[in-house]
Amino acid sequence: MSRSESAEIRHERTGLVFRPGLEGVPATQSSICDIDGQAGKLSYRGYAVDDLSSHCSFLETTYLLIWGELPSPQQLRDFEQEVQMHRRVSFRVRDMMKCFPSDGHPMDALQSSAASLGLFYSRRAIDDPQYIYDAVVRLIAKIPTMVAAFQLIRKGQDPIQPRDDLAYSANFLYMLMEREPDPLASRIFDRCLILHAEHSLNASTFSARVTASTLTDPYAVVASAVGTLAGPLHGGANEDVLAMLDEIGTADRAADYLDAAMASKRKVMGFGHREYRVKDPRAVILQVLAEELFARFGHDEMYDVARALEAAAECRLGPKGIFPNVDFYSGLVYRKLGIPRDLFTPVFAIARVAGWLAHWREQLGANRIFRPSQIYTGHSMRQWSPLEDRLPSAST
Repeated sequence: MSRSESAEIRHERTGLVFRPGLEGVPATQSSICDIDGQAGKLSYRGYAVDDLSSHCSFLETTYLLIWGELPSPQQLRDFEQEVQMHRRVSFRVRDMMKCFPSDGHPMDALQSSAASLGLFYSRRAIDDPQYIYDAVVRLIAKIPTMVAAFQLIRKGQDPIQPRDDLAYSANFLYMLMEREPDPLASRIFDRCLILHAEHSLNASTFSARVTASTLTDPYAVVASAVGTLAGPLHGGANEDVLAMLDEIGTADRAADYLDAAMASKRKVMGFGHREYRVKDPRAVILQVLAEELFARFGHDEMYDVARALEAAAECRLGPKGIFPNVDFYSGLVYRKLGIPRDLFTPVFAIARVAGWLAHWREQLGANRIFRPSQIYTGHSMRQWSPLEDRLPSAST
């Protein structure tokens, strides 16, 4: 086998080419999301994400992602009402969550809870448009309820029931914080959900596509995507950004921290993205949202550290095409909203369910089960030997 400069591996016998991580290998065709990494542009169904986050609600954006068009006023009202009616979860799901260890990670709780929905709605009528619509509504409605419920359960409290008079994002913050949120906080959180709702064929979305291709139910699809998002190389980077900012401590130490990190080839959290060679457009919006929150609810000194680190990185990492990504400012926004740090990734999942379901529905439209090939690197044919003749292997 030979390795090229681009890390491709070509198998001599079959001629197959392997690219680690499938980098640059198209795995599907999709009309859901477009990324222009050179220009720093992101669009959902052809609409710029900054327009959607400025003018639409999360549920309006969800409707767009899944059904391909912005809803009419009546369609949006109907969708909002359906989601509102399905926010509650069965007491059996809540009882199950009470058996989870209180020190367990919320992403593990969410994956288990999402999968359990398949036990209650397991009819796999994926050729039935009404089944598809109902599944979308249930998952969009119940995932936030389960995230908020586990947060209270692990504190030894009973979950708070959803309030029908509150909009989607306001209701989640209410269930999480046990008080009605400020309207500005609700709107900013809603915009955050829009920014995280979809991002093309990332790892969790690919996981959703692969699972969907087997024609299993959508609850298993979402559960598999949640499990993928839980990995530290995918979700959770905004938690690491806050830990890094805490370590830096003050703005005047940012440049020295960056120089030391670069000298030791240590990753600087919140910088760089496989798709973007400029500042992530979502980071641009999140920075504005952070400033709106600080102006209303008080400044966060860690924001000064973040700004100083970005300024230092502009001349050191910018020429390499490394700029802040979506995780760099989102953690600061969530912290100011009062969201616990280990709930940042479950909040990501609340938003990304919209994208996962959009890809699930699109996958069903022209389905073929994923079955990629592999390049075998093991032994050629070996001679079997009786058990009594075998010596201990080196691996033991």
